[in-house]
Amino acid sequence: MKSLRQDWFANVRNDLLAGLVVALALIPEAIAFSIIAGVDPKVGLYASFCIASVIAFTGGRPGMISAATGAMALVMVLLVKEHGLQYLLAATILTGVLQIIAGMLKLGTLMRFVSRSVVTGFVNALAILIFMAQLPELTNVTWEVYAMVAAGLGIIYLFPYITRAVPSPLMAIAVLTGVSISLGLDIRTVGDMGQLPDSLPIFLLPDIPFTLETFWIVLPVSATLAVVGLLESMMTASIVDELTDTTSNKSRECMGQGVANIASGFLGGMAGCAMIGQSVINVKSGGRGRLSALAAGLFLLVMVVFIGDYVAMIPMAALVSVMIMVSIGTFNWESFRNLGDHPKSSSVVMLATVIVTVSTHDLAKGVLVGVLLSGFFFAHKVGQVLHIGSKSEDEGRMRTYRVTGQVFFASAEAFTNAFDFREVIEKVRIDVSRAHFWDITAISALDKAVVKFRREATEVEVIGLNEASATMVDRFAVHDKPDAVERLMGH
Repeated sequence: MKSLRQDWFANVRNDLLAGLVVALALIPEAIAFSIIAGVDPKVGLYASFCIASVIAFTGGRPGMISAATGAMALVMVLLVKEHGLQYLLAATILTGVLQIIAGMLKLGTLMRFVSRSVVTGFVNALAILIFMAQLPELTNVTWEVYAMVAAGLGIIYLFPYITRAVPSPLMAIAVLTGVSISLGLDIRTVGDMGQLPDSLPIFLLPDIPFTLETFWIVLPVSATLAVVGLLESMMTASIVDELTDTTSNKSRECMGQGVANIASGFLGGMAGCAMIGQSVINVKSGGRGRLSALAAGLFLLVMVVFIGDYVAMIPMAALVSVMIMVSIGTFNWESFRNLGDHPKSSSVVMLATVIVTVSTHDLAKGVLVGVLLSGFFFAHKVGQVLHIGSKSEDEGRMRTYRVTGQVFFASAEAFTNAFDFREVIEKVRIDVSRAHFWDITAISALDKAVVKFRREATEVEVIGLNEASATMVDRFAVHDKPDAVERLMGH
């Protein structure tokens, strides 16, 4: 009961106002993403309403906004072009099913493998993409547009000094809309983006043949949508966690996204996921609870269906100023000031994530490159932390090698090269009490060392294996098997 009150009713006024701001900002974006995907604007608007409303109940991160997104829209283009809207709705439902399965398998915990540098790069790239998305509204336009955007930014940043009772982005939208209407300015409005729907969404099954052939058509798209959606949602959850100094349930968020997408598909909407831009708007406008996401979805539906004529009058310049505020607030400016202070590998990972994401407009590719680079640098760094010392004992008849560090695929070669196999000696003792063998490459390196010494008629004793390493040796090592020399030395 306490959790219910905390998630829903601890911040009612701010959640409702923040939800209203988010809803206003969602409208042009949902329409734009629909155009990208090649579908009617109402598909993106219905999706945004449905996903935002459902995720309020099913998601694992209060205060986070999910809706139709550009990253997901890009994946849908080819399917819509070749097979049409009904196949997209089926793919959306299957996307939800796959995401629920991912949540049940607790794949959200894989976020711990995403380094801080990748998250910072992701945030910076997204901030750049959000700003770039506003450029079409700022090119080849009249001076009135620039004046309106500047005025909007002024209100957003200065109004909080007067009062915080009303979110400054909401005030900016209201004031600029009033100025535009009263002065009769000939500038682009929300209505120019596309026709707003005039009816509520209804529950319908996709009009497709339910055959195995259909399944194989939509599966690749659904799998890609599921991965992109979960990746963006998990990254956004981590960022909102940090902004609000709270935690989130990643596995529940995976399943929640799945339920929301299934509902969207049955109500005529496209697949969506968490939106970092709208989530930042929500947080900065005071939204913290689940009520803010529900309010955003419901306000969106009410505005486009029942008062669409008034919403259509909102100048795009007002919404552009809000999104520029989001871009500025999202970008981690400190990360560039720290480029010289942070380790070079961390800076390379961050910059690579930014460059790939911005150049491809694909958040998944940018994060994938960042994660792979992080893994490479980590393996290289850990691979260097291996020391093998030796000392002669028993009047030169025995040599003891002491191994300290981690032996795995990146350090296996250094491990093998540390031994002097040509030394004429009766016995070699390899002390691994301060080492750990991680994989079969490490076990193979130990095999080769033992067999090479034995080939030179030197007795070998391996001591100090910890329990985990001993288990690996028992299962995979071959140096105690009769044909080990032939198998390992290629004879």
